[in-house]
Amino acid sequence: MNQEKLGFFTLSILLILSPALCRFVVEKNNLKVTSPDSIKGIYECAIGNFGVPQYGGTLVGTVVYPKSNQKGCKSYSDFDVSFKSKPGSLPTFVLIDRGDCFFTLKAWIAQQAGAAAILVADNKAEPLITMDTPEENKSDADYLQNITIPSALITKSLGDSIKSALSGGDMVNMKLDWTESVPHPDERVEYELWTNSNDQCGKKCDAQIEFLKNFKGAAQILEKGGHTQFTPHYITWYCPEAFTLSKQCKSQCINHGRYCAPDPEQDFTKGYDGKDVVVQNLRQACVYRVMNETGKPWVWWDYVTDFAIRCPMKDKKYTKECADEIIKSLDIDLKKVDKCIGDPDADVENPVLKAEQESQIGKGSRGDVTILPTLVVNNRQYRGKLEKGAVLKAMCSGFEESTEPAICLTEDLNTNECLENNGGCWQDKAANITACRDTFRGRLCQCPTVQGVKFSGDGYTHCKASGALHCGINNGGCWRETRGSYTYSACVDDHSNGCKCPLGFKGDGVKSCEDVDECKEKKVCQCPECKCKNTWGSYECSCKNGLLYMREHDTCIGSNKVGTTKLSWSFLWFLIIAVGVAGLSGYAAYKYRIRRYMDAEIRGIMAQYMPLESQPTPQGPHMDI
Repeated sequence: MNQEKLGFFTLSILLILSPALCRFVVEKNNLKVTSPDSIKGIYECAIGNFGVPQYGGTLVGTVVYPKSNQKGCKSYSDFDVSFKSKPGSLPTFVLIDRGDCFFTLKAWIAQQAGAAAILVADNKAEPLITMDTPEENKSDADYLQNITIPSALITKSLGDSIKSALSGGDMVNMKLDWTESVPHPDERVEYELWTNSNDQCGKKCDAQIEFLKNFKGAAQILEKGGHTQFTPHYITWYCPEAFTLSKQCKSQCINHGRYCAPDPEQDFTKGYDGKDVVVQNLRQACVYRVMNETGKPWVWWDYVTDFAIRCPMKDKKYTKECADEIIKSLDIDLKKVDKCIGDPDADVENPVLKAEQESQIGKGSRGDVTILPTLVVNNRQYRGKLEKGAVLKAMCSGFEESTEPAICLTEDLNTNECLENNGGCWQDKAANITACRDTFRGRLCQCPTVQGVKFSGDGYTHCKASGALHCGINNGGCWRETRGSYTYSACVDDHSNGCKCPLGFKGDGVKSCEDVDECKEKKVCQCPECKCKNTWGSYECSCKNGLLYMREHDTCIGSNKVGTTKLSWSFLWFLIIAVGVAGLSGYAAYKYRIRRYMDAEIRGIMAQYMPLESQPTPQGPHMDI
């Protein structure tokens, strides 16, 4: 038994040391001190691997350094201290010294006291490190999943400068800026999730499974809409050559020590082995590959969540048989999946797991992946709580501004800045149209598109409908008036812009159009016999002495001309009737001739068989009786 434990710990140390020697990148964001002038400037801080960083946004607050409990390891209520902000005051950032307890406990205690964020000052001069979540399985570690405030580690020198300024009576104000924490170059986000099928690693495994279940819907919406490109990954390690044939390596590894995972129960003598985890990880990776080839990579989320529910280790269902049932139920090609997995006992390399090991090595700004689970968004490692809202906010910050999909604008992510004074943006209250958009980054003043009609402008002081059909939205912002049964508008429903008063009106076309008095301006009815009367938007012309007014010629026609016109119409009608009568007569004569011709033909035919009354009886032989 002692040899088993010694073997386990020896292999575990080797497996742990291997990734620990790799490069790990600390994810940072900017911290801007805005006052006092003595320390004013921009500094770097390391994002904590817990809590909820405000990815894509900023947070402004004032710094407080408590006189007691300066390491923040005890409840501040014991010292009658509260960091809750009063109405109208800035949020409180609590400065806490490093040491004596976990970073997460410091954050939780400060959050309970009302802090909006914590700044942990390092206790020695060294490069910034990532504050990580401890491996705690005790019941009192439940608070880990309830930390919601952001946290950051700052250097010892900055911490000392802030303390000095506060002790001198200065107010220290600062802004935490996460806008550049995740690159956002275009309209698509590429992200990776380094995960594990193991469900017996304590609270981290429980949190990971819960995240997969909760995030599945959002992930599939983003993937189906073409907004994201998702890739799952799995960490494996190789067994040192000296231990390849040992019992420990054989139980932890597949393909002769090439791909290994730690024992789920950390005990070689019970439960499942590390190689079982590797095989199930490989199966999940193969499901993704097969479905990605068919254009449905999002099915991976259905498989892993179903597997976590239906095939847990505690029920002894962490098997190929259970996995195959799920694969069949999701209409995934089982033969292709099995072919992708290959033979775990063969002394050969597995192309899928080999690619996974190569992907673990950091490239560019992304460090080596050494922690499970790890989320990488646009090649930048995510730092913070593995929770749907927090992760979605980080992913949404990876889209180019104003190109975020609708899921990024849901109520739980919005800032609600448009509720007060319309966010300072343009709005048309009459048409209920606004340029204010609430996003996870804050409010955005951008002219909208309503019913297919695009508004253009700066979004702050003006927006105007443009393009075809724009008159259907608030009449294109132009003048429009109705009197009685007549309606006139200065908006033209085409691709032109601007407002123009219609014919018969004059004005700017926006606020007003006034009727033009054509009679007073002597533009119409100028003939000697004409009488002019102005109407709204037009005019009426008539003639004296019973004459007839011709509008197109602006003239009055005399009675002789009228008589000539009447005569001309009478002659035209006579001509039409005469042509009709001639046509009917011709048709009757034609029918009569046809009938005579047909009668003659019939009489000729009948004469060949019997005499007709009009013909003499033919003479033939005669005999007496």
